[in-house]
Amino acid sequence: MNLPNRLSLVRICIVPLIACIYLFPYAQFGIEVMELDFDFVSLKITNVIVLVLFAAASITDFLDGYIARKHQLVTSFGKFIDPIADKLLVNTMFLLFAANGTAPIVPVLIMIWRDTVVDGLRMTASSKGIVVAAGFMGKVKTVAQMITIIVLLLNNLPFELLRFPMGELLLWFSMCVSVISGIAYFMQLKDVIMETM
Repeated sequence: MNLPNRLSLVRICIVPLIACIYLFPYAQFGIEVMELDFDFVSLKITNVIVLVLFAAASITDFLDGYIARKHQLVTSFGKFIDPIADKLLVNTMFLLFAANGTAPIVPVLIMIWRDTVVDGLRMTASSKGIVVAAGFMGKVKTVAQMITIIVLLLNNLPFELLRFPMGELLLWFSMCVSVISGIAYFMQLKDVIMETM
């Protein structure tokens, strides 16, 4: 197994670790989670640890693609595992936020539904020998989601000090971009999808 594919697998392995750290019932085991105080905003140390792990996983996402392209190490397994690793990471984070009330469930569900539809479109296109590259809006969606996750992990700092709901605005923006990019994928592939309707 080449290095890019190993990095993708590392990213997948980080996902359950993040979930365990974020969801672990520390109070039930008498563990007091340290908090960092910024004026009237508190930030749990577990959020900081999850942020570091998320950043590490995001770096592997950049590295595996870069190394694969630079050294001609693109493989069928890599094309299969890389988007799965990305979606596991991002969607798990949003589900964790929804589970503890940090994020409303509606935009999270819509983004997951969009991913499911796009995956179906890509699979259909792939079965007909059509490769669909990530479009501009798809890349904007990914960047917006990454930034949203970071801001939500930081409890909306530093914007919370100004009483500005940046995290929530970024979440809804990510949802909108996600839907727009999903529509773009559908329009690009509608002839393939509808040909046997």
